[in-house]
Amino acid sequence: MHGYVELHGHRGARGLRPENTLPGLAFALELGVDALEFDVAMSADGQLVLTHDLIVSPVTSADTGMATPDDEMFPYVGRPINSLTLAQLRTLDVGVRLPQRPDDVFALTQVPLPDTRMPTLGAVLGLIGALGADKVRLNVELKSNPTRLDLSADPVEFAERVVKELDKHDKLSRASLLSFDWRILKAAEQLVDQRYALIERVTANPEWMNGLDLADFDGDIPAAAAEVGATTLSPDRVLVDEALMAGASLRGMPVVVWTVNDPEEASRLIDMGASAIVTDYPDRMRRLWKARNLPLPEPVRPLRHVDA
Repeated sequence: MHGYVELHGHRGARGLRPENTLPGLAFALELGVDALEFDVAMSADGQLVLTHDLIVSPVTSADTGMATPDDEMFPYVGRPINSLTLAQLRTLDVGVRLPQRPDDVFALTQVPLPDTRMPTLGAVLGLIGALGADKVRLNVELKSNPTRLDLSADPVEFAERVVKELDKHDKLSRASLLSFDWRILKAAEQLVDQRYALIERVTANPEWMNGLDLADFDGDIPAAAAEVGATTLSPDRVLVDEALMAGASLRGMPVVVWTVNDPEEASRLIDMGASAIVTDYPDRMRRLWKARNLPLPEPVRPLRHVDA
């Protein structure tokens, strides 16, 4: 039988509310999750902002106007995040998903919240404090692409700034840093206790894995993650098999699987020994948890209104 299996809200609750936004994160907390997962990047003026993409996405972001008159950077959609200031990024409406293709399932299930703005990490931590969500873990993914250094912050500076902000809000003890760019895991080794090695097929190479080659570990992903100092392995669901789970178990390394939206698949992964499931639909997973008699995370009572 299983003990506690954690339920993690992906980008808040991406399937239900706009991703990486204050109302989206608040909604995930209201549903009840063990951990909030969200993405952070650095603006041109060194501000930590929530965004999954290192280039302003036309799917999740829409221009509303210039930050200053005659701004030569406008329009901002399509520009690198690190080329825009916080003031410029805050003009974007990130509350309406703009479907680029008919198979965008999130556009069908996500409730639009027009005029929602891109939040800073500080604003998110303030919201979590205001909601009294003291039991919820914060899984902060540092967005970085070692194949696009022009778009990415310096790993050491980035990790240090995120940790400093978490510490300032007294949230460091229940925060984890996550990254596909394993240089960041190495940079964070002495800064934070919990470090998640994210991996998918396209990042399973030395460029992403801080110079490590899976061939040197006989293809054993958990062994490579342990070598870089990760405390948790967080693989794409398609990478999970018995061999991966056995390797992780051997090292006492929890496996947090992303992004799982089908309850049947989640159930199978739980049976394989997953420590946590990352989902866009916490509501679906709560129903599964209940059906399996797994302990459920407590919902957080909402504020009357959460502005963007």
